[in-house]
Amino acid sequence: MVSAAPMGGMSLAAETRRTAEEHPFLVTALRAGIVNYTAAARFLEVDGETDAIATALRRYAEELSAYETDSRDVRVRMESGIGSVDGDAETEALLTVGEAAFAPDGGDGDHTAIVAVGAVDAAALAAVLRRLSLEEIAPIAAGVGEGSLLVVVDRLAGANALRAVEDALAAVPTE
Repeated sequence: MVSAAPMGGMSLAAETRRTAEEHPFLVTALRAGIVNYTAAARFLEVDGETDAIATALRRYAEELSAYETDSRDVRVRMESGIGSVDGDAETEALLTVGEAAFAPDGGDGDHTAIVAVGAVDAAALAAVLRRLSLEEIAPIAAGVGEGSLLVVVDRLAGANALRAVEDALAAVPTE
């Protein structure tokens, strides 16, 4: 009998997993159990029968940990009048990323900062950025460190960004 392994020596199951992992949204959906396996098999660029790829995806999903979320204990507030300042200015910046620094009333003041204090980490920031993206709010800058998370957005997006951050922190995916 001839092996079903593709040219590169990788099995169809291994190739399907590798390709699925190139699409984090698909792995999340597999963990959540909300995938149409046949449609996902058609989406992936894997050489093989659609039914065989769908079966490989189903088996992969069975091995993944279940999708779960965690509500974070945080206090979220909005601070208006945030502007760009020079990195060496006298004003203490709320957030500095590279040469960009943001502080209250620092210059034009046409930004809003959403500040979350408490149980925040990189996973919380990732959840916040995903949620802001879904709301079509483009952060100007963002960062997390030592129990604080800060996102700078356009002043007019402040109220919507506040709600999006609160919602995101109420359901941060766990690994």
